[in-house]
Amino acid sequence: MRAVRAATVRLVPFLGLLYLLNYLDRVNVGFAALTMNADLGISAAAYGLGAGLFFIGYFLFEVPSNIILHRVGARVWIARIMVTWGIVASATAFIRDEVGFYVVRVLLGVAEAGFFPGIVLYLTYWFPRARRAKIVALFFLAVPLSSVLGSPVSTLLMQYGDGVLGFDAGWRFMFFVEGLPSVLLGVAVFFVLPNRPRDARWLAPDERTALQSAIDAEDARQVGGEVGVRSALTNPRVLALSVVYFGIVFGLYVLAFFLPQVVKGFERQFDTTLSLAGIGLVTAVPYAFAAVAMVLWARHSDRTGERAWHVAVAAFVGAVAIAAALYLDSPLLVMAAITVCAIGVFAAIPVFWQLPNAFLVGVGAAAGIGLINSFGNLAGFAGPYLAGWLQGVTGDFRAGMWVVAAFMALAGAIALSFRRTGPDSTVD
Repeated sequence: MRAVRAATVRLVPFLGLLYLLNYLDRVNVGFAALTMNADLGISAAAYGLGAGLFFIGYFLFEVPSNIILHRVGARVWIARIMVTWGIVASATAFIRDEVGFYVVRVLLGVAEAGFFPGIVLYLTYWFPRARRAKIVALFFLAVPLSSVLGSPVSTLLMQYGDGVLGFDAGWRFMFFVEGLPSVLLGVAVFFVLPNRPRDARWLAPDERTALQSAIDAEDARQVGGEVGVRSALTNPRVLALSVVYFGIVFGLYVLAFFLPQVVKGFERQFDTTLSLAGIGLVTAVPYAFAAVAMVLWARHSDRTGERAWHVAVAAFVGAVAIAAALYLDSPLLVMAAITVCAIGVFAAIPVFWQLPNAFLVGVGAAAGIGLINSFGNLAGFAGPYLAGWLQGVTGDFRAGMWVVAAFMALAGAIALSFRRTGPDSTVD
């Protein structure tokens, strides 16, 4: 269908750019920590707490935000989210102590709540089910690309930003600069993003009608009637998927927030020397491989129509790889194992989001997807905090990485219970 191709070209790259900025503003604190922690006197445990506090505000406002998006439309609500998170992200440049770090991280979570699940929901308005895993994977490319591109950019801004615009540290300059594009693109969203196919002026009238009718008919055929908010939030399958997503995201955010410090630790562990920019480049490697693997895995899932095994296998691979990394004796082998773990994490996520889409639609999908994402992203609080605490207690990252492996293995095991999904299915 030409309308689907047009929607892919028009929407996916633009939404991916928005998510790239979104994710970069969320995790650039991992690079800031290389010098910010010492400047502000923040311990490893305090940093882990602050990095994770983002997800408390995120958790509390995620479901209401997604329901609002469903009711008022993506154009208005995504624009609001982007402008407010960009302002808060830039304001991180002005924190002066540990408490300020905590406050700005909570506010960033509140401002951003609803963005990712809102886009996942928004994509269901535009694309047939047989193509959604690949479409979500193309959109989710923003995450590894934010690391492939953002890692060297963030570290270069830190390395050369000291004294620029009056900032007394490079990490302050980085935060300020990287928040501004989100504000500008948030304004653009209000003017260019159509809510549904029927609103797309770049489609011919017959194409708008055909695409809208095809999506509506498929939802009615595959899912049946729309369920209410309460039913979606108490659905056992939604709760089980929340646990699965928690385990996958646990690995995602421990990598995001601590991989730069793991690479820096090679200096002590393997007697290597890397500049800030060098750390950024090495950190980008796993994400480059993960980006390619994620799209190929999603395409295979769409082609076969299978979802649960694709999620489970990817999670199991990630769990084994991160555990193996703890016992390797060279930086090259450690990075190879971490790369395989990143591949497992990223390959699982786009396919995972097809599991709730198999039995949720409408406001029920808005509530259910919001709950799954908010609960799953509590791993963004628990993961960094637990990893930071264990690092402080043990002096290295080994215990924290074992916890990542355990949660990812649990996610894979539960995902297998969704081998049958549909309007009449139950968890096996």
